[in-house]
Amino acid sequence: MIYGSFPGFYSPHYFRQYPPVDPALFSQSATTAQLLMKDASIILAKFAQSKSFATTIMSLAQAGKTKQVQQMIQSLGIRSKVDIYFNPDGIRLTLSPSSAAAGCCQLVIGLRWNIF
Repeated sequence: MIYGSFPGFYSPHYFRQYPPVDPALFSQSATTAQLLMKDASIILAKFAQSKSFATTIMSLAQAGKTKQVQQMIQSLGIRSKVDIYFNPDGIRLTLSPSSAAAGCCQLVIGLRWNIF
């Protein structure tokens, strides 16, 4: 069955008026997201290059010591706000701007450390 092929049939979306696009907020969000990616790169490099750091993060997470995990990640000199969630399978880090642009964007990283 083909819709819209009947004479005189017009779908309402053909006449919809959209507001003019303004990429200012979109561009600002992308710029801020680049900063989040820099912070994410610092965190991931530390996890990848320092087995002792990774081991400590995993041990603290296993013990449920969220504040200590948070402090260790912030000690890397990152500027972003980081929300941390972990379970026996891995860790999820959600980075968001700590500035006034807090609602513009976020970057979520999920890493596995166990396979059941």
